[in-house]
Amino acid sequence: MKRLNILFIDDDEVERMKFSRVCRKSNFKPIVVAAKNGEDALTKLENPISDLIFLDLNMPKMNGLEFLKILKSHDTLKYIPIVILSSSDNHQDLKACYELGIAGYMIKPLRLEDYTKSITTMLEYWSYNELIS
Repeated sequence: MKRLNILFIDDDEVERMKFSRVCRKSNFKPIVVAAKNGEDALTKLENPISDLIFLDLNMPKMNGLEFLKILKSHDTLKYIPIVILSSSDNHQDLKACYELGIAGYMIKPLRLEDYTKSITTMLEYWSYNELIS
């Protein structure tokens, strides 16, 4: 099992705190770097290179789709798995994200127990994934 370096991108401070808390309480103890939008995230990608990115779609300055397009056009960063974690259940958003090469799309669960279970399941999957070395 690998200890993941995760970049979590969401403009909502409560969401950033909730995600970090769920990660800290999990058995996987990933290192979480938080960014408040796509622009902020681009400055935090290099040190160290993230193993996994959780990305919100609806953000100011640079939204999730804009960030995704930039990342997927980069020669080395385009291989980082990206999981969309959004409140949007818009089918067009879903389709656009998969066309750009995301690894998964999750609607943010409203109940904390459901949110914790979903995030923990993702952490478990990616901690054991052979693509991440």
